[in-house]
Amino acid sequence: MGNKEGYSPLLETKRGKGRVLYRLFAASLFAAICLVWVYRASHIPKPGEDGRFGWIGLLGAELWFGFYWILTQSCRWNLTYRQTFKDRLSQRFENELPGVDIFVTTADPIIEPPMMVMNTVLSVMAYDYPTEKLSVYLSDDGGSELTYYALLEAAEFAKQWIPYCKKYSVEPRSPSAYFVSIDSDAVDRDDNKANDLAVIKKSYKDMETKVENAVKLGYISDEVRSQQKGFSQWDSHSSKRDHDTYLQVVIDGRDPNAIDVEGIALPTLVYLAREKRPQYHHNYKAGSMNALIRVSSNISNGKVILNVDCDMYSNNSMAIRDALCCLMDEEKGHEVAFVQFPQKFENLTKNELYIAFMRTISEVEMHALDGFTGPFYVGSGCFHRRDTLCGRKFTKGSKSDLKWEISRKREEATIHELEEDSKALANCSYEQNTEWGKEVGVKYGCAIEDVFTGLSIQCRGWKSVYLNPTRKAFLGVAPTTLLQMLVQQKRWSEGGLQILLSKNNPVLSDQISFGQKLGYAYVGSWSINFLPTLYYTVIPSLYLLKGISLFPRVSSPWIIPFAYVIIAKYTVSLLEFLWAGGSALGWWNDQRMWLYKRSSSYIFSFIDTMLYLLGYSDSAFVITAKTSDEDESQRYEKEIMEFGASSPLFTVLATLAVLNLYCFAGFVKEAISLGSQGIAEVYDTMALQILLCGILILINLPLYQALYIRKDKGKLPSSIALKSMAVGMQIGFSSCAAVILLAFLLSLQGAFSIRFVIDRDECFSHNVLYEGDTVHLSFVVIKVDASWHYTQDGVDLMVKGPSGEQIHEFRDKTSEKYEFVTRHKGIHQFCFTNKSPYHETIDFDIHVSHFTYYDQHAKDEHFNPLLEQISKLEEALYNIQFEQHWLEAQTERQAIVNEAMSRRAIHKAFFESAGLVGASVLQVYLLRRLFERKLGMSRV
Repeated sequence: MGNKEGYSPLLETKRGKGRVLYRLFAASLFAAICLVWVYRASHIPKPGEDGRFGWIGLLGAELWFGFYWILTQSCRWNLTYRQTFKDRLSQRFENELPGVDIFVTTADPIIEPPMMVMNTVLSVMAYDYPTEKLSVYLSDDGGSELTYYALLEAAEFAKQWIPYCKKYSVEPRSPSAYFVSIDSDAVDRDDNKANDLAVIKKSYKDMETKVENAVKLGYISDEVRSQQKGFSQWDSHSSKRDHDTYLQVVIDGRDPNAIDVEGIALPTLVYLAREKRPQYHHNYKAGSMNALIRVSSNISNGKVILNVDCDMYSNNSMAIRDALCCLMDEEKGHEVAFVQFPQKFENLTKNELYIAFMRTISEVEMHALDGFTGPFYVGSGCFHRRDTLCGRKFTKGSKSDLKWEISRKREEATIHELEEDSKALANCSYEQNTEWGKEVGVKYGCAIEDVFTGLSIQCRGWKSVYLNPTRKAFLGVAPTTLLQMLVQQKRWSEGGLQILLSKNNPVLSDQISFGQKLGYAYVGSWSINFLPTLYYTVIPSLYLLKGISLFPRVSSPWIIPFAYVIIAKYTVSLLEFLWAGGSALGWWNDQRMWLYKRSSSYIFSFIDTMLYLLGYSDSAFVITAKTSDEDESQRYEKEIMEFGASSPLFTVLATLAVLNLYCFAGFVKEAISLGSQGIAEVYDTMALQILLCGILILINLPLYQALYIRKDKGKLPSSIALKSMAVGMQIGFSSCAAVILLAFLLSLQGAFSIRFVIDRDECFSHNVLYEGDTVHLSFVVIKVDASWHYTQDGVDLMVKGPSGEQIHEFRDKTSEKYEFVTRHKGIHQFCFTNKSPYHETIDFDIHVSHFTYYDQHAKDEHFNPLLEQISKLEEALYNIQFEQHWLEAQTERQAIVNEAMSRRAIHKAFFESAGLVGASVLQVYLLRRLFERKLGMSRV
């Protein structure tokens, strides 16, 4: 960025080094890809020759991979880096810095623990920024009084925490993260700091104990309720999905009494749980963000908005000033709509077991997109101009003033008036017949509403900036299980495809740059990769087993472009990963995740997107769990891959892994029987297929361990092992198409199991594909979340058919098994009701029995009967597992009940003993007094 005379920019832009060298490499790789296409197209076997259809399919897959590689170049072609000058910002604008509204969003106190949320809230309250210009909003979409109580306790602790942070320049400003990171030896050398640290640690521990005790109880005590009027908003009829708007300004920054222990004003702090009603769709996180935009505009109306996820705490207290350097730069700042910081994680293992691909995105791809007038908005760690979120278009020549202004309405209204006026803005019916979610606010109708919103802003002429300072601005919690990661990838890829196929297709927009178009096309086409990836992981292995070559001979000159593409592509990928700060083993994990998400998550995201676009299903938002049990955490720290659950995603992965293993074993067996000359000939003709199959087996080693070796809870369930073995048996006597079809059908097997915590009402749905299928279900109330509560009263379960008819009803059951034959195919609902005031943990299991070949007449007397027997064997084994699962849940419930009863018996015995001792002491005392009096009287 060039400097005008006397002008010092707040933001400097630098281009990445080695761009020319990389572009030369990319050109050579593209030439090799073209030669691969030429070879594939010119050597197609003639009709009737072996391998013709496999060859044509590989041509299609390689055409797609080549095209997709071209799309990825938009994320590498023009690396751009930004440097901010915060000292210049302070010199020019310190007294005119704008108000900043910070949104923290949470949705479930069970999988997003309140203490984790409060650490995020406290970290953003303690920013190095004028407190009178800082307002923090907590959106609690779970409407939980536990989260509200935790916020009240955090507000009290903030009176000590904020001055402590500023006094000692604390980093990071999340209390839990800070206490872990501090150097005890350095603190001990400073007596004052050591004393202050001891005090602040004790205060934090007291707050943590109060909050966690309330969470364990599952409710707020009457004593606490009586001390805070805000709890009166909750009533006995409220539930997570049906309640009024809960809104309270916990700290009013205007109040002269809202000060910390040093007498300095505190930032404004607001709690919001928007109204929810069953008849209104609440639009998940996008809906809560829009409610926050409206409510905050009425209370503080900061010109800059920062939104962070509840697990993404502030790791850099200067991040606001970094962002303002981009937004307030006199020359270019008026063009910038939002400033995106990278998503980084504090709980990554040494070699980034699941989330390694995020390193490449944050350290390479987003920097390149920044060179094409702006990165994506990724939903957290992003600073927005308020007016751009509210639909304002960019007009060349006009400059948006971000300087500080005091809202007259805020100054004149009382806090009660502000709360009452703002509640109406969070009503569930407020957005009806308005442009909210369409042209105003965060966009609706997409699984990744953040990227969709950022695209709409850029299409209105605005630019965006990517900032990646040395000290990361935010740190969050990464998925700690494979299933969490795959589900997250399913949502992201599903949303990307929805954007690509929507009427707002970025490729057709004339408002964004060509590089941005390629970037959005790259993200939007993630899920399309499933088909060529499946083809490349299945077909070459099957043809290897049959001895049919699909690649050039090693002795042929055509091997050169194939070899160059493979070696160059993966060598540069490794170097790129190492340059971004990763490890070699981390890169290998990245390749594994690349394969797993493409061959599982992307399949289901593609199908769900097609169904959504055709109107057969709705887009849903899945919250990624932020907690894990102790055993699971230990396996994660040791980098042992976590499977554990029974999921269609795992069924597909296991099937593909077993298929490749069986094919390779069968090939080796055949090759050995050929002798040394035969082996040499096979190597010459099949080298690339051997290499491909071998690499797939190496990548899948953790899957084989989970299937056949491991005994811990993180292994794959036996039902998945059985299904994958069935496919392995199928390889020996079926065609390629039958293997792929069987693998996919097995992945869609009607099985569903979950363990969940119920407050009042929870409903689940399951799609039964065929009329006449048998549905098996079981549930067990594992435990009641109350220390002194025990009852045999259970929960109610209502089973309803596709048209809403009642099939069966259970009342006050702690455990039950049931099966029924479906009269109609379609969505069946299973609704649980908990009438007790305590949270119940329930283990719920569903299995749908369907014999695919039961009513078909055999066309091949040796083929269909075998498939029928395999299906029946699988069903019989699953029924055994179903029964075992139910008994295990029953045993676990009984163990918890026994433990609780033992604990109560011990407590009772202790109190009885204490009572007896007390009574004995009292008797001794009274007898002594009696004898003393008698002795005195006798002396007289």
